Amino acid sequence: MADQRPLILITNDDTVHAKGLAVLVDAVRDFGDIVVISSDVNGSGMSHALTSAVPLRTRTVSEEPGLCIYSCNGTPVDCFDLGAGYYCPRRPNLVLSGINNGSNASINVVYSGTMGAVIEASMKGYDAIGFSLLNHNPDADFSACVPIVRQIVADVLKNPLPKGTSLNVNIPDLPYEQIKGMRVCRQSEAFWADSHERRIDPIGKPYWWLTGEFICDDREPGSDIHALDSGYVSIVPTHFDYTDYKHIDSLQKRFNQ
Repeated sequence: MADQRPLILITNDDTVHAKGLAVLVDAVRDFGDIVVISSDVNGSGMSHALTSAVPLRTRTVSEEPGLCIYSCNGTPVDCFDLGAGYYCPRRPNLVLSGINNGSNASINVVYSGTMGAVIEASMKGYDAIGFSLLNHNPDADFSACVPIVRQIVADVLKNPLPKGTSLNVNIPDLPYEQIKGMRVCRQSEAFWADSHERRIDPIGKPYWWLTGEFICDDREPGSDIHALDSGYVSIVPTHFDYTDYKHIDSLQKRFNQ
């Protein structure tokens, strides 16, 4: 029907109980009807993982007019797939993920469960946006995110994204009045120097704990890390094509027969 309110599907990777998820829901509640489906366990670092070895199960957290919230034992991508395929009463106009605790800028987008759900949605033809705050504290102050979320969501609902393109939005951990603005930019080149720290549990058995250091030498103007370092919100148009186009010609000369 022409007068139907937009339908927004929301997920995240910090569990259905996360403060950032609640803030995101409240921020966009007046834009349309909301369906939330998120995992009951933390899905950080899940990227595009799907659950295939165990059954997926869901439960109803709450239902009221215009807002239904469900939990699932799966990954963020599972949550999107179930939400779009079974729990939304009609095709969502927009898919949102977040607000994540911690950065998903630069190489973090590869590992992110938050952005895994967003890119999966984009692959399947939905407009999708991931929001992240550069603060890992589960009880972080998300208030500065609200006007930024609202501005971007309002724009995308009015002006759909190009097919296959999603938005990776990262917000500096600053009071709103100190955020200088927003910048559309590219993903910085960086990597995680991962390592595993050997520890001993209380009964004397060894285990390994993932640690690492974020290495980024690419902080040039136009990059997301430069924008965030300078106090701007970074918006990176993101797609799922991993092809390295600049090296196709040289590799064709070596391998095409």
